Amino acid sequence: MRRSYLANGGNTSYKDTSQMLEEENEQIENELKGKVKALKSLTIDIGNEVREQNKYLQQMDDNMESSGGLLTKTMGRLKSITNAGHWKLWVYMLLFVFFVFFMCWVIIRFR
Repeated sequence: MRRSYLANGGNTSYKDTSQMLEEENEQIENELKGKVKALKSLTIDIGNEVREQNKYLQQMDDNMESSGGLLTKTMGRLKSITNAGHWKLWVYMLLFVFFVFFMCWVIIRFR
């Protein structure tokens, strides 16, 4: 179609169309640049968030490790008490547990 304009001596309309397409391409290019900048900013924010979350996960892992060590020591002490034959301590512990559960039941029941 555009070639017919050239054959008829319509060089000016072709230049106008070319200029119009060039302006449209520049406008689309500017929009694309804006979108690329926004995407880059978003990926930087995601990277920062991932680093922060990894730091929190590492802290949680360290805390769980220390809790695991504490529980292991406690279980070791309970095993040593069991092996020593201190049955009175187990009776006291059982009574304490029943007392705590009873107090929780009373608090919940009469609230």
